[in-house]
Amino acid sequence: MEEVVRIAEEEGIVHKNPIVIEGLPDVGLVGTIAASYIVEKAKYKEIGYIESDLFPPVMVVHEGKLKNPVRIYGNKGAVIVLSEVAIPASAVYPLTRALADWIKEIGAELVIPITGLPVGNRIDISKPEVFAVGNSEEAVKELKNKQMELLEEGFIAGPYAIMLRECGKRKMNAISLLAQCFPVYPDPGAAASAIVSLEKFLKLGIDVKELLERGEEIKLKARDLMRQTALSAPEMQKGVEQDMPIMYR
Repeated sequence: MEEVVRIAEEEGIVHKNPIVIEGLPDVGLVGTIAASYIVEKAKYKEIGYIESDLFPPVMVVHEGKLKNPVRIYGNKGAVIVLSEVAIPASAVYPLTRALADWIKEIGAELVIPITGLPVGNRIDISKPEVFAVGNSEEAVKELKNKQMELLEEGFIAGPYAIMLRECGKRKMNAISLLAQCFPVYPDPGAAASAIVSLEKFLKLGIDVKELLERGEEIKLKARDLMRQTALSAPEMQKGVEQDMPIMYR
C-alpha cells in the first residue's frame, strides 16, 4: 500500500532524543516565520523532507536549488519541521499522523508546535504574550516549572490541535506555544515572542532584534502564503473574531 504522506530522511538525526519544533502555516503564520528564522540564524542543516499527493503541486527554489516546500532541519539537539506552502485541510490528518509516527521513531524528548492565538486588538499590543497548552499532566507540570502562562480557556484548531492529540495517543509529551497575533495577517512580532519563550525549553541563543526590524519586509513576502493558508483552511479562519471565546475579544 502506497504511503499517503512520505517522510524522507536525507541524513540521520544527529542527536538522540531531540526536541521537535513544528512550524506549519496557521493563524498569523507564527510557526512558519519563527521556524524559518531559527533555521536561518542558527544555521540548521536540511536533513529531510515530506511529500504527498495531497500537498499543492509546488516546488520552491532557493539559491538556484529546487527544494521540497515541506522540509526537515536539524541541529543542536533539535529538529525543525517547516512548510512554505499551505497545508490543505484534506492533508492535515494524514500529515499529522505520519509526523507523530516519525517523531515517535526518532525518540523525541518533547514536541513543540508553534502557532498563533488570534486577538482582535493585536494592533494595540506592543509585545505579544505567549500562552501554552500541554497534552499531558507531565507536560503541564513542565510548563508550570518553567513559569509559562497556561491557556486556561479557549481553543486551538488545525494541525497543532491534532498534533497534541496524536502525540498523546503515542504517549509523547507535547506542548503548543500560542503567541497573540493578527487573525488574518502575517505576524513577525508574534513569532519573535514565540522564539523568546522557546528559549525556556531549548537554548538557541537567537536574537530576535533582526526579525522585528524586518517585520514589514516579512509581512510583504508572506502575504501570498497567508492568503493560501486562509483559503485552504477556511474552517480555521472564518468568523475568527465572532467565534473566539469572549475572553480573547
